[in-house]
Amino acid sequence: MARLLRNASSMRRSMFPQMQEYRRGSLETSTQLRNFATATRGKKKTKSDASDSGEESMSKKDLALKLAIDQITASFGKGSIMWLGRSVSPRHIPVVSTGSFTLDVALGIGGLPKGRVVEIYGPEASGKTTLALHVIAEAQKQGGYCVFVDAEHALDPSLAEAIGVNTQNLLLSQPDSGEQALSLVDTLIRSGSVDVVVVDSVAALVPKGELDGEMGDAHMAMQARLMSQALRKLSHSLSLSQTILIFTNQVRAKLNTFGFGGPTEVTCGGNALKFYASVRLNIRRTALVKKGEETVGSQVTVKIVKNKHAPPFKTAVFELEFGKGIARDAELIELGCKHKLIRQAAAYFYINDKTIQGKDALKRYLSTNVTVRDELETKLREKLLDIESDSEKESTTETVDGEAVEGVAAASDTTDEEAVAAVEA
Repeated sequence: MARLLRNASSMRRSMFPQMQEYRRGSLETSTQLRNFATATRGKKKTKSDASDSGEESMSKKDLALKLAIDQITASFGKGSIMWLGRSVSPRHIPVVSTGSFTLDVALGIGGLPKGRVVEIYGPEASGKTTLALHVIAEAQKQGGYCVFVDAEHALDPSLAEAIGVNTQNLLLSQPDSGEQALSLVDTLIRSGSVDVVVVDSVAALVPKGELDGEMGDAHMAMQARLMSQALRKLSHSLSLSQTILIFTNQVRAKLNTFGFGGPTEVTCGGNALKFYASVRLNIRRTALVKKGEETVGSQVTVKIVKNKHAPPFKTAVFELEFGKGIARDAELIELGCKHKLIRQAAAYFYINDKTIQGKDALKRYLSTNVTVRDELETKLREKLLDIESDSEKESTTETVDGEAVEGVAAASDTTDEEAVAAVEA
């Protein structure tokens, strides 16, 4: 019996360390599991706390705006609504030159803006079609396609070629009615492959109802409704295709003028074009250019009646040569003398250490020496257009304590005939 007890005690002593190690291992495993569970709960809590704090940092107003923007984007696609200052839209407006250096400077941006409506109006034989053809020639120099909608059926191809238009690559349409002309313009603009479209003129866009009626029938505001509907449809596709839509327009005498200094003229086609146009140019012949007894051209004055991209009511004066278009050399000579790039003493002109007698001789010198002419034009462009762009930057951006604060530029929208008449008065 005693031997059995001794054997049992010895066996218990031999097995006791193994039991202790097993108990110790099970305790460590349970401790690790408790720590893991605690850590997991802590991580879940920190994530939920972070999301809660992020939502709490956004106010109810910001959260509602974010949800609304996401809903609009999901419904209408990306780009349907965006933050203006955070978008990747170009800061500088792409333009096409008008063919007149003086007019480009007066416009403030170097030409006519792309993707906008432009109206050129004035009395007869003032140069409206000539100016529109110059814009087409400048756009073709940049490799663009242009369309001329000849509603008046009076385009002279020889004049267009003399101005510099490549008639081989010019699309011409002579529509039967106003609806046909404007639907044709809409189709071409929606294609996105045309740079300039000229409609000559608004007064010649005859509605179908007027064509089908008898002579003497009254058609109240039919043309105005046609223009209003067309411009509503065209404004969006113009912005997408970056096409310049130029309307030439005639003027009529306004009979019911009330008060002193009121407008005495009114343009055709209603008031819709005045509102949709970003640039409105009033062109008038002010004098004749004579060479001896022969009249070789006319001097025109262009007043910028409305301009959404620069200050309006500036004027540009230049010469139009009959059968040739804008006298670019005469413009460069006048601007060069004004800004002291060409020195004048009586009838003598000094340019690049060369003395030339007479203005006509200087014109011939510039026309034959293209490098001198291009150099003079480059200097004038750098001096005039860059100065205006720098002044605009200074006026729109103010530096306060090292931080740039964007200024607010007020757009001028009250540039109709009444405002022009008030300024002139």
